[in-house]
Amino acid sequence: MTRVAARGTAAAAPRSADVARLAGVSRKTVSRVLNNEPYVSDEVRRRVLEAAEELGYRLNHAARALASGRSRSIGVVALGTAGYGTASLLVGIERAVRDAGYALRVVNTVDGEPDGIAGAVTSLLEQGVDGIVVSEPIVEGEVRVGVDVPLLFLGAPPAFTSAQTLTVGVGAYDLARAATGHLLDLGHTTVHHLAGPGQWYASKDRIEGWRAALAARGAHEPPALQGDWSPESGYAAGRELAADSSVTAVFAAGDEMAIGLIHALREAGRRVPEDISVVGFDGNPVFAYVSPPLTTVRQPFDEAAREGIRLLVHAIETPDTDLPPASELPVELVLRGSTAPPPSRPDL
Repeated sequence: MTRVAARGTAAAAPRSADVARLAGVSRKTVSRVLNNEPYVSDEVRRRVLEAAEELGYRLNHAARALASGRSRSIGVVALGTAGYGTASLLVGIERAVRDAGYALRVVNTVDGEPDGIAGAVTSLLEQGVDGIVVSEPIVEGEVRVGVDVPLLFLGAPPAFTSAQTLTVGVGAYDLARAATGHLLDLGHTTVHHLAGPGQWYASKDRIEGWRAALAARGAHEPPALQGDWSPESGYAAGRELAADSSVTAVFAAGDEMAIGLIHALREAGRRVPEDISVVGFDGNPVFAYVSPPLTTVRQPFDEAAREGIRLLVHAIETPDTDLPPASELPVELVLRGSTAPPPSRPDL
């Protein structure tokens, strides 16, 4: 689903001429300094940078004053992690940005870092990007940075003051419903859920999709367990679920948690899928080669990145026109060997 916020009115920004006047140099010298070009003395560079800081001048204003009017670059704010989902989405963004003829600038944030997203956005604005993609999955509350370029959020956005805001999700809610519905279709009377960290937007979308699928079938909703995306947290949840003989199906919010969960279940003597079926989430192809191969739902990372960048480039290049219609993202259930109908006689 794509949402477009109302355009805001940006405050008057300082110009390169103002920086040049305060620093006592030419506008060309200001451009050379802010674009990090050679042949500028250290003293002149210092004066220009101090003047720019005093006036609150950012490089993007200089870049957009060039003949092209744009820097042909797009910035990305991403959580600094090697997790499959986050890394796959970033790869998809890079490919889509490159195919659109733009350069990519990336600033990573750290989980729990105070004001991390605000600092990352400010850094990208200072680099002169024409638009910004925020794939940060855990920010909550207002971000106190005014942004005068279009912003694309891949997921639920925090509050920003922006010229234009677009949102494209990866369909986590629908994928979670499909995963849960698959287990119910097999004949399981309910499905337990191993959720991700509570502060992540992705966790919230998946747990809501799980709940909706249960409610649509009139199935009982058992208490959800919470993990942290790691196999270790899945293993801990598996030990807890293995002790409950009524459990026959589990939907895990991440493939790695699902693998840890399966390991714990099998250690406890609970067979997968003969006793308990397990579905993961992400579509990591590596888990086609574990035992049993993991049934999962594939996140459409490439499709979401292409769709988001298509809309962002449209907003950058034709800001006074309506956005084109948003494309529907696929819902793909990857059936493998970790799911089956429930046992005919539950363990006593």
